[in-house]
Amino acid sequence: MTQNIMKRLAELPEMSTQKLKTLWRELFNKEPPGYDRRFMIKRLAYRIQELAYGGHSEETKARLQQLANDDVLQARVHINQRSDGYPLPGTKLIREWKGTEHSVTVQEGGFEYQGRPFGSLSAVAREITGTRWNGWTFFGIKRPGKVKQ
Repeated sequence: MTQNIMKRLAELPEMSTQKLKTLWRELFNKEPPGYDRRFMIKRLAYRIQELAYGGHSEETKARLQQLANDDVLQARVHINQRSDGYPLPGTKLIREWKGTEHSVTVQEGGFEYQGRPFGSLSAVAREITGTRWNGWTFFGIKRPGKVKQ
């Protein structure tokens, strides 16, 4: 049984998006979400294992629900953000672009990339790609804004 499960999991990345959607319908009995392939592959892999080996225990489900409803946890400020929503100085933002990993360090008044200062993430993204990008979008982070308190 384990080898069959492993084989099914190994086949997922090779499947077309259409086949992944068909498998989603079979395993979840509903339409697949509009997420990307990577999400669907991860979620399908989990579901295949869940059906084969069992899911979370009722005790674990109850504890997770309790944590989700915890007001103290709900009210926590993200510790990786300043009060204005920007990442803390020293935070490393990493993005792979055309097979090369690029690392940017958040500074007090801007960003550092390859030892050079930049005033914005958009400038860094332009340096990396050669085209105009919204820097926050390029690095896959939410735009700065007021953090919920």
